[in-house]
Amino acid sequence: MKNDHLVRLLELSLATLFISTSGALGKFIAMPTPVIVWWRCALALVFLFIFSKIVRIRLAPKSKKDLPTIIISALFLGAHWITYFYSLKLSNVAIGMLSLYTFPVITALLEPFFTKVKLEISHVFLGLLILVGIYILSPELNLENSQVKGLLLGILSAICYALRILILKKHAKNYHGTTLMIYQLIVLTIVLVPFMFLMDTSGIETQYPYVILLALLTTAIGHSLFVHSLKYFSASSASIISSFLPIYGIIIAYFFLGEIPKLNTIIGGSLIMITVIVESILSKRRMLKK
Repeated sequence: MKNDHLVRLLELSLATLFISTSGALGKFIAMPTPVIVWWRCALALVFLFIFSKIVRIRLAPKSKKDLPTIIISALFLGAHWITYFYSLKLSNVAIGMLSLYTFPVITALLEPFFTKVKLEISHVFLGLLILVGIYILSPELNLENSQVKGLLLGILSAICYALRILILKKHAKNYHGTTLMIYQLIVLTIVLVPFMFLMDTSGIETQYPYVILLALLTTAIGHSLFVHSLKYFSASSASIISSFLPIYGIIIAYFFLGEIPKLNTIIGGSLIMITVIVESILSKRRMLKK
């Protein structure tokens, strides 16, 4: 039993590490953001479809009534990826990933609008701490500053991701995680096709290895491992472990892009990370009480 737990813990840690590569890859790949996201979706779709056939995962929808909300959640996922990659391009990996990782607290603040869960005072307090962390993270209060634009886009990305989670949440028990991901990738591959004709796609010849890494390692393997691990860990436990995601991302960016976080980034980012961990622990305690 102890060995099984260690294996599951290793799987979740690997999932977090693989997903964290999105920061450095998103910053490094030299193509327009919508084009990067299209290739990410199209290639990840191929990888996950092959995987679903190998392990015989059911892909047929259980009810056509589920499709509208799955499609809407897919659009929020696409908005999340696009704003996140623009955030990385405008600022740096540290600011992009740390501003995105405000999503657990944003999810807790938005959840009462989607479910019967009541808004708790602790969530409001943690939300205020997040704002303080963002204020410290921001280099200056100037909308002309590219890093400030990147920070704001990172927060917008976090909001889109939180909305995607809340909309998709009711389907999680009825569908395999890979099935839901395949549906969403199909929607985004179709929706983003026009950008392949409107934007410059000529760079794909030199960028293929990195795009494949983003689609296979980050999206297909990373997200699939993470979804699989939720069978063995509570969502709150998984959130605590995945809190290392921005840290991994910053370390990867340091070694591969030479990005060194500034002091305000470290202080503001630490406050955001502490807030996320506190929210995850409180969430776990609430689940145990139930």
